[in-house]
Amino acid sequence: MAQVQRMSRLMVKTLRDDPADAETLSHKLLVRAGYVRRNSAGIWTWLPLGKKVLDNISRVVREEMDAIGAQEVLLPALLPKEPYEASARWEEYGDLLFRLKDRKGGEYLLGPTHEEIFTLVVKDQVASYKDLPVMLYQIQTKYRDEARPRSGVLRGREFQMKDSYSFDTTDEGLAESYALHRAAYQKIFARLGLDYRIVSAVSGAMGGSASEEFLAPAAAGEDTFVDCPSCDYAANTEAVTFALKPVDGSGVGPVEELDTPDTPTIETLAEHLGVPSSATLKNLLVKVDGEIVAVGVPGNREVDLGKLGEHLAPAVVELVTAEDFEGRDDLVRGYVGPQGLEKIRYIADPRVAPGTAWITGANKVNTHAKNVVAGRDFEVDDYLDVVVVEEGDPCPKCGTGLKLDRAIEIGHIFQLGRKYADTFQLDVLGQQGKPVRVTMGSYGIGVSRAVAALAEQSADEQGLCWPKEIAPADVHVVAAGKALQTELALDVSEKLGAAGVRVLVDDRAGVSPGVKFTDAELIGVPQILVAGRRSAEGVLELKDRRTGEREELTVDEAIARLSA
Repeated sequence: MAQVQRMSRLMVKTLRDDPADAETLSHKLLVRAGYVRRNSAGIWTWLPLGKKVLDNISRVVREEMDAIGAQEVLLPALLPKEPYEASARWEEYGDLLFRLKDRKGGEYLLGPTHEEIFTLVVKDQVASYKDLPVMLYQIQTKYRDEARPRSGVLRGREFQMKDSYSFDTTDEGLAESYALHRAAYQKIFARLGLDYRIVSAVSGAMGGSASEEFLAPAAAGEDTFVDCPSCDYAANTEAVTFALKPVDGSGVGPVEELDTPDTPTIETLAEHLGVPSSATLKNLLVKVDGEIVAVGVPGNREVDLGKLGEHLAPAVVELVTAEDFEGRDDLVRGYVGPQGLEKIRYIADPRVAPGTAWITGANKVNTHAKNVVAGRDFEVDDYLDVVVVEEGDPCPKCGTGLKLDRAIEIGHIFQLGRKYADTFQLDVLGQQGKPVRVTMGSYGIGVSRAVAALAEQSADEQGLCWPKEIAPADVHVVAAGKALQTELALDVSEKLGAAGVRVLVDDRAGVSPGVKFTDAELIGVPQILVAGRRSAEGVLELKDRRTGEREELTVDEAIARLSA
């Protein structure tokens, strides 16, 4: 017996107009259709219809996690400071952490993710290699103090997330646990009806080595990823690499200084000399944990500060200010060049390869230099991929021009290795009777974010259009007004419920058929069954919400069709 939900008793208030603050499609429709309501910036109330969708996604996640042998637990959201201080993430997370104190002055946080706490749980519960491998997961509310929460439930300060963790004694075991999760995620997102891509990613504050993201292409996405049209390469833009290819610079003449008055920018320099900006070398000065560092990239490219920060994490990267030039005669603002820079670390993008020649600053006011060759006239301390990826950049795998697209991150998997096990000395007794350090994996799915991603991908001009697996009901029965039609609608709804079909029936009195039909389209249940003009004959109209196809069926035919 499945639930029959009568709209006359359901707390739902649909809206005709978009919310004034809504920018994304999912934000507009989830509010208009009565699934969520804003409580405050980045904090949302899930109303009955929205809670059903949220629960259905959680159910699919649970089923697939259980299928690979993962065990569900529930950890606290309110967490002590000490474990996060030990892992250094108390500081690394910065302002994203919600920090608070109890009445005794003890410091706590609201958990953004739980690697530290899971590690301590396993340390307390597991003593021998015989107890491993083990995979644990939870579906829980997480918290991040986003500076600019936006896009509805896509980027909130409180959100639902599934996070799971694997614990193994060997790297081979970790690889197996990672593969199990990867396959489970593919099944989960397929069941949810999401169009997604698996892309190479960076680990960021999570730590670890191997990392992949599951991205749902959508115009509202805040992630940019690259896709190769000729091979299977796909990656988050922060993970795209460019091969270092040294060239022969032996034929380049000696360095020559050029009089270049009032040319402190790449644009003014290129115009003054009549050369493309790609012939120039841009030298961006940043501070890394307070120390000035120079970053060199071709003049026609921009430095991706996020990418640079990932490479240098956990160090803090920030741009220099005018004050940083004070008392530094070796740093001439607008005319910095790598040649002659002393006591300053020089990082370069691989495009500034050994042997390449550049026009760059001469470290003198109104002066630049040409024929400045990497490896001859200056040395690069570290080569790091730091440019903003552009459409047409070569695929690292096959060389074809890459394409850029926007997407919503719906899942992320990491091979953490021993980062947290080292921090908390997570050892078990090995087969040889000696302590063995455990290796870990971390795997996340944005459950509430998946609701928004599905709304973005599946909605049309009329409203939401949920896949059956996660819709709030299997069929939306509409009584088109009169007593006879309402009676038929309620009768068929009860029979459908008895047959195991989840039913939402619009039996509201005093509401016009037009409003009911509009609400049915907006709410987005995959099948709409209408008790209309042929109700006296016991005939109903079944409409497929996605395709718009309609057909007339008797009550028995409708029950047989919808319960199949």
